[in-house]
Amino acid sequence: MWTHAVYGTDLYHFIQWFILCSFMGWVVESIYMSFCNRKLTNRGFAFSPFCPIYAVGALSVYGMLRPLEGQYVVLYLAGAVLATTLEYITAVLMRNLFGQVWWDYTEKPFNYKGVICLESTIAWGFYTIFMFGFLQRFVNFVSDSYSVRFGRNLAAVVVVIYTFDFSLHLFKAKMNRMPRKVEEMKERVSFHIGKMR
Repeated sequence: MWTHAVYGTDLYHFIQWFILCSFMGWVVESIYMSFCNRKLTNRGFAFSPFCPIYAVGALSVYGMLRPLEGQYVVLYLAGAVLATTLEYITAVLMRNLFGQVWWDYTEKPFNYKGVICLESTIAWGFYTIFMFGFLQRFVNFVSDSYSVRFGRNLAAVVVVIYTFDFSLHLFKAKMNRMPRKVEEMKERVSFHIGKMR
């Protein structure tokens, strides 16, 4: 199982990269938002220190654009477009799942529905260059610095903790939306009853 190929590497390394990118994304996002809010801010959906969306984005872009490695202008443009597309899809999924999106670009110029904007698109291109020039090598170096046995145990522990943590928060988010949905349903029923009278 651990040797199954994913994006040109084995499943073991892919999972390690996913964990490390999720953790680093959480660290960077939490530091940035803590600075913006002037108070400690946990930017993860759950309590655990992971933002899997960063890993999904980074590994998707890395896997899809790997054939362009070394062609930095093309990488920049392709990374900007691909990451912006992923950001938009993520926003649509979040709105459908949780009833809200965890970021808001409505104050930014050239935004679309507050979920994507030109500023972020430009930044995604630079992040793509950074990922191919440094980040992926760093993540690979870290994942090779500990034993495979430790890595497998780490993966198992993280998956169990995050699955429980995410499920709990997803349940809470759905429960918080229930009263609003019930009120909307009552209003619709009252409206139809009023029309029938």
